[in-house]
Amino acid sequence: MSTAVFTRNLDLWTETYSISFYLNYLARWPDLCLVQEAPNGKMMGYVLGKAEGHAQEWHGHVTAITVAPEYRRLGLARKMMDELERISTEVYNGYFVDLYVRCANHLAINMYEGMGYSVYRRVAQYYSRLPHEKGGRDQEDAFDMRKPLPRDTMRRSVRPNGREIIIPRDQAP
Repeated sequence: MSTAVFTRNLDLWTETYSISFYLNYLARWPDLCLVQEAPNGKMMGYVLGKAEGHAQEWHGHVTAITVAPEYRRLGLARKMMDELERISTEVYNGYFVDLYVRCANHLAINMYEGMGYSVYRRVAQYYSRLPHEKGGRDQEDAFDMRKPLPRDTMRRSVRPNGREIIIPRDQAP
């Protein structure tokens, strides 16, 4: 994974973490940290993932995914998500893959739904305000979106009414 990941994100929607956070992921789950680079070496996008949970909650988790604006709509996000899902299935034997997305990020929600993810629940006040926002609430809700993997034969990671189920931030992993 390029050091460019440590110095900036490719969009305003992606959370920025400390260098030690990224290094921890690279040390523990190197196979779930993927980068797409252009032939000229410029970073086009990356996904940062991990494996977590217990028993039937054992799963792959997408901590961050981003694609630079000039490389969007080329299928890079889908390609990286497909690979993370494959590794979550074949290497980690997970039941599902999950991710958190701001409820206001309609483009991302639509993209994830197109990839087979659905809203499992809403997490109240999960995110801090975006850096470019002025005023408004200090916190923003997130959707916990999940996609079942082959091991989830009973499809327990899917709920038809996930948008209606709201949990407080301290109950989310």
